[in-house]
Amino acid sequence: MTETPRTPPPSALGARLDRLRFGRRHTVILLALGAGWMFDSFEVQLFSNAIGPLGDHFHASVFERDAVLAVWLGGILLGALAGGALTDRFGRRRMFVLTLLWYAGFTVLTGLSPDLAAVYALRFLAALGVGAEYAIVNAAIAEFMPARVRGKAAVAVMNFWPLGAILAALLAYLLLDTFALASATSWRYLFVLGGLLALVVLYYRRRIPESPRWLASHGRVEEAERIVADLESAEPAHEVRQSAVTGVLGPAPAPPPPQLPVTTALRELVRRHPGRLALGAALDLAEAFGYYGIFALLSVVVLTKVHIRTAQIPFFYILGNLGALAGGLIASLLLDRAGRRGTVAGAYLAAAAGVGLLAWATATGSAAWVTAAFVVSNGAATAAWTSAYPTFTELFPTHLRGAGIGVSVSVGRIGAIVGTLLLPDLATRLGATASYLLVIGFWLIGVGAIGLYALRGGQEAAGRPLESLVPVPAPAAAGA
Repeated sequence: MTETPRTPPPSALGARLDRLRFGRRHTVILLALGAGWMFDSFEVQLFSNAIGPLGDHFHASVFERDAVLAVWLGGILLGALAGGALTDRFGRRRMFVLTLLWYAGFTVLTGLSPDLAAVYALRFLAALGVGAEYAIVNAAIAEFMPARVRGKAAVAVMNFWPLGAILAALLAYLLLDTFALASATSWRYLFVLGGLLALVVLYYRRRIPESPRWLASHGRVEEAERIVADLESAEPAHEVRQSAVTGVLGPAPAPPPPQLPVTTALRELVRRHPGRLALGAALDLAEAFGYYGIFALLSVVVLTKVHIRTAQIPFFYILGNLGALAGGLIASLLLDRAGRRGTVAGAYLAAAAGVGLLAWATATGSAAWVTAAFVVSNGAATAAWTSAYPTFTELFPTHLRGAGIGVSVSVGRIGAIVGTLLLPDLATRLGATASYLLVIGFWLIGVGAIGLYALRGGQEAAGRPLESLVPVPAPAAAGA
């Protein structure tokens, strides 16, 4: 009698993924996801460069111009919630291709807007796609990368963000200054070209396979097995044999968790993983308030006070984002070596100190000191948020990972909205010092959150398989 082959459990497939060397196919995945993240950043930075000529073209008031940003951040909030749930239900690959098409298309259409109402609607729709990317990209990169380099790879993807900011500043300089386009057309070129450039990434994203871990979590183990075997086939023969040993067929896995509706997924997160969800929400709230708040203060209060001319502003932000690249690089070097908890706590403390340095520089009235302080503070802030995302992403189970990230990002966007709208007004009424102190306080919330997580015995995930961080629930529990 021939014995029916048993199906390898998801943990065996995960072990095989973790034993792979970081090779060419991992690099393609990293670059394709990172390039999409770069254009997400490009979208965000595009607004700050285009809002001036756009507002002038439509004769918009200060409130109407600020409302464009509020609509944008609101779209990201809802997009993160929806995208997180959808990627858990329909898969990583399908969603990261769809969202790229979505926000690129609506960005191009923004450049064709006939009036301000159309700008609001199209910016909101584009933001839905960008918000969804937060959950989809973070989930995908965590599930593909070997455990020993998972943190470094995730930070590398996040570090495409300052690259997008630099690209946006350069494009704005070329279109708004070098070619001296009229305000009636300059902002349109920014959006149209930005959306078309993002579509270039689609070719590479379509070549990325579905996450084997997501497939296995939904019972599609044979498909997952084929993808893992394909990744193994790219390795030297002795590496393939070593990796294949970990896929020895074991006991049949428990039935996969059901495909959960959004409300059910949220209830399971709150009921089964409240501490991890609270950590993700607190870290994202702190960094979003701090990061967006600083940029709001710079544009409304600081740059005018230190008399940095309009023509110099793109170069000011380019220098600041070079600092951000350095901060992200430092985080990538530390996250796997020093561990998640120590790296995140240190980076959030450094971000708080960077805000203090920026406050001092602002008080001097020196453009040179403000520029130097912005380079340092932006580098520390980038180290903080790029290390935070991988840290809470890997703590959620595969079938809830997108939803967990989405909830955390949504809470963070509330901080971004409040910080962007509150801090400039607070600085106008009470002075910049009060606003800076509030930003420092939010960065320290992040320090407290990761410290409390560690004190309560929260797991250190550096170098550990994802499957060991959140055991697969038993069938009865999954359906509870």
